[in-house]
Amino acid sequence: MLDIRRLHMLKTVAARGSIAAAAQSLALSAGAVSQQLAALRREVGVDLLRPDGRTVALTEAGRVLLQHADRILAAVHEAESAVAAVRGAVGATATLAALPSTVARIVAPALTALGSDHPQLSVTCLVTDQAQLRELTLGTVDVVLGQRYHHLLDATPRGIELSPLLDDPLLVVTAEDRAEGRPVALRELATHDLAVPPPTTECGQAILQACHQAGFTPTARYVTADIAAQLTLARAGLATALVPRTAIDPAAPGIRTARIEDRPIQRLLFAATRHSEAANPTTAAVVAALRTATRQDRTQRLRPA
Repeated sequence: MLDIRRLHMLKTVAARGSIAAAAQSLALSAGAVSQQLAALRREVGVDLLRPDGRTVALTEAGRVLLQHADRILAAVHEAESAVAAVRGAVGATATLAALPSTVARIVAPALTALGSDHPQLSVTCLVTDQAQLRELTLGTVDVVLGQRYHHLLDATPRGIELSPLLDDPLLVVTAEDRAEGRPVALRELATHDLAVPPPTTECGQAILQACHQAGFTPTARYVTADIAAQLTLARAGLATALVPRTAIDPAAPGIRTARIEDRPIQRLLFAATRHSEAANPTTAAVVAALRTATRQDRTQRLRPA
């Protein structure tokens, strides 16, 4: 009988691209992972991996086995969720992956509420903007607070369930004394020096493609994924930034924000979990807390000053 843990290792190696990277994410030594994969190879009687430059790739047999492994591991997750649903109690641990731009206004309030409502639940939060949904499919995290830009292709992996939280536009941010705060056309930014995320990030790619669709290539004078740095550059009058509304403190001094009126760059913030027929009480509690924090933040923004 095939060992489920070895199937999970095979899936992790395929996703990470190397045994060393897989071992690091599994908190094991590379030797231990190699031994388990060698045992899996003996069980099936055929090579599952082959060298591919500095990485490894699946053989045809490895790809076939991985397809079945995905279904097997999904069935195991379904069983775990069903048992948790019968138990009906929120568990002791959960791991949340969240975007840096959501920490102040959504994640922190949600975790505070979880600590009050479910004191037995310890949530580990990974703040990252890289490959969150992949981590969810690998079981590294339980809930993802992620994003999808409306004008980019939807790349949500199979087996992932999305719960929409908020449509969050990017705002044009400038120094308070450099702009009127009126809505602007995206094309107007063709003459601006911009502070933008790297094009390898999802936000950077969204900005680049939106500008190309508007007929110009943006002048990326400052390239950084650090939103605090982008806002500092805008406040100093050195650049114009494009920053998600959720990441901007409405009371922050020295800056002025404006919406893009003709070609808005808008992201959907969502909570993502692995799909299961039976709701897992622990992940459901985390998603509910994120939804409540999002709703409260939106209410505060709409409240008259």
